[in-house]
Amino acid sequence: MINYNEIMETIKMISEENLDIRTITMGISLMDCIDSDINKLCDNIYDKITKSAENLVATGEDIEHKYGIPIINKRISVTPISLVGGACKNADNYVAIAKALDKAAKTTGVNFIGGFSALVQKGYTPGDKKLIQSIPQALAETERVCSSVNVGSTKAGIDMDAVYEMGKIIKQTAELTKDTKGFGCAKLVVFCNAVEDNPFMAGAFHGVGEADRVINVGVSGPGVVKKALETVRGADFSVVADTIKKTAFKITRMGQLVAREASERLNVPFGIVDLSLAPTPAIGDSVAHILEEMGIEKCGTHGTTAALALLNDAVKKGGVMASSHVGGLSGAFIPVSEDAGMIDAASCGCLTLEKLEAMTCVCSVGLDMIAVPGDTSAETISAIIADEAAIGMINCKTTAVRIIPAPGCKVGDMVEFGGLLGTAPVMPVNGYGSCDFVKRGGRIPAPMHSLRN
Repeated sequence: MINYNEIMETIKMISEENLDIRTITMGISLMDCIDSDINKLCDNIYDKITKSAENLVATGEDIEHKYGIPIINKRISVTPISLVGGACKNADNYVAIAKALDKAAKTTGVNFIGGFSALVQKGYTPGDKKLIQSIPQALAETERVCSSVNVGSTKAGIDMDAVYEMGKIIKQTAELTKDTKGFGCAKLVVFCNAVEDNPFMAGAFHGVGEADRVINVGVSGPGVVKKALETVRGADFSVVADTIKKTAFKITRMGQLVAREASERLNVPFGIVDLSLAPTPAIGDSVAHILEEMGIEKCGTHGTTAALALLNDAVKKGGVMASSHVGGLSGAFIPVSEDAGMIDAASCGCLTLEKLEAMTCVCSVGLDMIAVPGDTSAETISAIIADEAAIGMINCKTTAVRIIPAPGCKVGDMVEFGGLLGTAPVMPVNGYGSCDFVKRGGRIPAPMHSLRN
């Protein structure tokens, strides 16, 4: 039984502490849309998505009004398109599919649609190669399509041919969207150990092991966690961890409520709740400020990684007690451009690319929404991806890179993306090269602990 105090506490979290449902994401399988005729394939994709998600946005709005809980985004994820379009003759065919996805997203009214993706951790198929070649044009010519490529896993190792290629693809995407300072790169993420039920963009796709349709919900509340920690200032770390766990439990229960309601109304199976502390540029909605509340003077200084490790672990522990189906990425995100505290820390030089890389060892994802100088080479970007993939592979965790080589920008400039994507300070990269390393090609072998059978 929910009592009066719990109701008032939730109202306060929403009205004063930026608690929200960050996304309701419907996953849709497109495997039954496959056709060798590209026009028929595009029609099948459009029809399946618009029929499946025709009531998604309206349902989200109804639940928002019923419970008074802000639901910020309504989104769709689909089967990795390299699988669906395996018979495509060329990259132009994949661009046509991207446009069909974009059209379906606009028809259904969702913010983004994810799944223009390829899984190449152990090598390419012809379809994978064509899709990856099409990414820059596809992202430049669509508004709501998001793309991801998985280049490594703990089980398979790291596909360095794909890593090398993705550096070039990111540079091409930035160039084709230079009028918006490389905004296309904000819709492109490179993964190691990608998960199949992630509801967050830009990396969401509907895994082949999922049902035909599924509802996944992403919950967020950095401001709520910070406010809770303000009540235990000076306490030891056991108290800090317990406070975060209790807060994460409450947040996840709200996500579970919304997910179940959406599932029943849409007659679509409930998948998972992803409790990820996903910041926004709004004041009071920052992961960096949580770390600073623990006693870190400025995010990025010594102790930041330890504080983030505690936060990420406590969030997961609190979440799994609240729902039997916690999934996705669940933890703490550190997207620089989307976090007011990190924007400030990066702007003053306290938060560096190297420190962010260390932090990704213990957070939910990786190097996220980072702007670097426009003249950063493709090989350097590939090397950054390789480093991040190695962290994921060795530590059996999801890692990712979403990096924007902002055309025409130099260190110290600010790149404005707007909305939830925020503002990115252009950060310096190491001036020494890695060209000969990333050009070697082949696979970095999987670690010994991958052999678990």
